[in-house]
Parts: sequence; structure tokens; C-alpha cells
Amino acid sequence: MLKTRFLSAIAVGALIALPPVAVKAQQIFEIEETTTTQEQPLPLEQRAQISYDAYILGPGDGLQIELLDLPKLSGTFSIGPDGTLYLPRLRALYVEGLSVEELRYFLTQQFRTYVRDPQVYVRPVTYRPIRVYVGGEVRRPGYYTLSGANDLTRISESAETNVLARGNPTEIARGVLRQLPGGASQNPGSNGLSTFGALFPTVFDAIRTAQGVTPYSKLSEVQVTRRRAEGLGGGHIRTNLDFLSLITEGNESQNIRLFDGDVLSVGRSSVVLKDQLLKAGQSNLSPQFLEVFVTGRVNIPGGVQVPQGSSLNQAISLAGGVKIIKGKVEFVRFNREGTIDRRIFAYQPGAAADAPNNPVLAAGDLIRVQDSLLSGTVGVLNELTGPFVGLYSVYSLFNEVGK
Repeated sequence: MLKTRFLSAIAVGALIALPPVAVKAQQIFEIEETTTTQEQPLPLEQRAQISYDAYILGPGDGLQIELLDLPKLSGTFSIGPDGTLYLPRLRALYVEGLSVEELRYFLTQQFRTYVRDPQVYVRPVTYRPIRVYVGGEVRRPGYYTLSGANDLTRISESAETNVLARGNPTEIARGVLRQLPGGASQNPGSNGLSTFGALFPTVFDAIRTAQGVTPYSKLSEVQVTRRRAEGLGGGHIRTNLDFLSLITEGNESQNIRLFDGDVLSVGRSSVVLKDQLLKAGQSNLSPQFLEVFVTGRVNIPGGVQVPQGSSLNQAISLAGGVKIIKGKVEFVRFNREGTIDRRIFAYQPGAAADAPNNPVLAAGDLIRVQDSLLSGTVGVLNELTGPFVGLYSVYSLFNEVGK
């Protein structure tokens, strides 16, 4: 196959400039222990110049390819669904799985057949939407497709147009920089996203798309597993992130950019992490409200919308409170592992949040205020006397008509 033929010839001539966040991620990624050793297609000194988290090309990516002084062979091209790139003279080339710098070197070798000493430049201008798996302790694990403002050509042109109106060359440079990857710091305060996050999907985006965290999510233990560039021998790399530090301290380095095929896993705590849940609820990482069901001896039974981090007593209050004659409270939660957390306890309005008789709620929890012995007896009497009362009312009606 063509891919096998050209991978052995790939060499990297220069280190690709990475955004500050991506460089930080490069330092913490490690080769996954389960990766099988295979023959490396590049010499050691050249492999060292490929970033562990270099962007890997795939179907849907758009590339601006320039051959210096040869505009007829230059232009903007897209990688097709089968992973091939169709170029003048060279026709279809299989490029899926290569980094940008690997592709640049490969095209340089291919154009030598037609051009003396070709100078090739490659720049991504459109990034494909990525498909990642979000697992572990999130509200809704699964595969998700994420995309940002992935057309860098329009973004950079828009930024330059805006600052040109000001007529300040320094502002022009700064304005364009702010619109490009790594050109702005992340600020999770208002909406959890930075300019970098708006351009490229990040860990924050993935967790939020999976409907946020649960009371047992351990955000200090988030793992990302990623495909490794072919120039480094393929396989996978992985990193562990303290994502909690992003929402508590604004540690931007933990909100790394995600690539196509990444697998993200959120750790699980054995106890409810109430403080973390409240912090996450103050941002847009999780939905602001969740729904639980309150039934039995309450004034307004049914579904109740409660804020993230609310406790059982708060849900009962939002359901109109308990009736005068009541019994114990039954709490039911269906865990993801297939088990059921069922508790029956006395209702205590002043119980502390996350106490055994006042748990912090998760979406879908069931709360039932049971009947007391007295309310149950009254209910039975109503059932027994109800038919007789009805018959007596009908009999009285006929008597009135007869008169």
C-alpha cells in the first residue's frame, strides 16, 4: 500500500510550533504501557522533534499547500473520506494518520519527481469535527462528536479586519494572535471557554457534552488516551489530569485540547464530593438544574427541578413540604452499576446536607414520604366508607325527586 511505502521515507525537519496549552500537555503525556513495540519509521534524533500531541490528519481536514514559486501546484485541498489527498501531478495520496510536518516532508519527496529542490509549506485551514469517547463517572457516557470554530482562515481574516479599523500595527498583531490557537488564556469564569476552547474542543467541552458530573465524579483524576503519531511508531499515549484545579484555581493547563479518537475517562469517588459538586454547579460544566421525583405525603407530588448540589430536604420543600400526618421517608437511587440505593429514615428538616437522612441528590432520584399509621388508617376508612356514602347520597337524591 502507498502508506507503507512512504512512511519509511518520512523525516521531520523542524518542530511544529504548538500553543502554550498544547506544549504543557506534551510534557505530561506518556506512552501507554500497553503499546506494543514496533519498528520506528524515523531516526531517533528526528523522532524527538515530533510532539507527542501533534495533530494527526484525517478525512475532512482542509490544508493549504504551497509550492514556492509554483502557484499552479499550490492551493487549498481537503482529505477525502478514504483518507486520500488529491493533488495536481501527484494525484491521490493516502495521508490519514500523518502529522502536518510528516505530510510536508512526504510531499517534498513526492514533488522531487517534477520539481528541482521543491520547497513545500503545509498549513491546516479547516479542522474536521472530532469524535471522542467520554466515559467514567459522567452523567451520560458515550461517543460524542465535537467541533469548534474550525475554519482558521475566516477567523484570522475576521480578526485582522477588526483591528485594521483601529489603525494600530501593534493591535493588529495582537488581535490576530488572540484569534489563533494558544493566543489567549482560558477563562472558565463566565462560560468555561476561552478563545482556544472556542477554536478546538477541550476536556471541558467533552464533559459538558456528556451532561456534566455526578455527585461521585472525581475530577482530580481525569485520564485522556490518544493515538500516537506514526512518526513515533504509532500506538497510544495517555495522561492524567487534575481537572478539578481548573474550576477551583483556574489552572488552564489541565483543560487540554482533544483530538479525534481520544478517550476521556473521569474517575469515581466512593463518597459524595459535595464541595466539588457545588463548584461544578457554579460553572456551566453541568446543567444548572436536575429533576427528581417526590411523591406520597407531600402537598405537590410529582417531578421537581432542583439546583445542582441540592439535598433531599430541599426537594421536599420545593414539593410543597410534607403533610401534617406523615410517616418515614423512602429514598431510592438507581446506580449505574445496576444496584439500588434504598433507604428509609425519619424526616428531619434540620439535617445537614449529605447526612444519611438528607443525601445530596442526583438526577432521577425517587423520594416518597410514606403514610403514618394514623394516615393509613384514615385512608382505609375512606375506602371502606366511600361506597356507603355514595349510596346514601344517591338514595337521598331519589327521595328529594319523589317529593
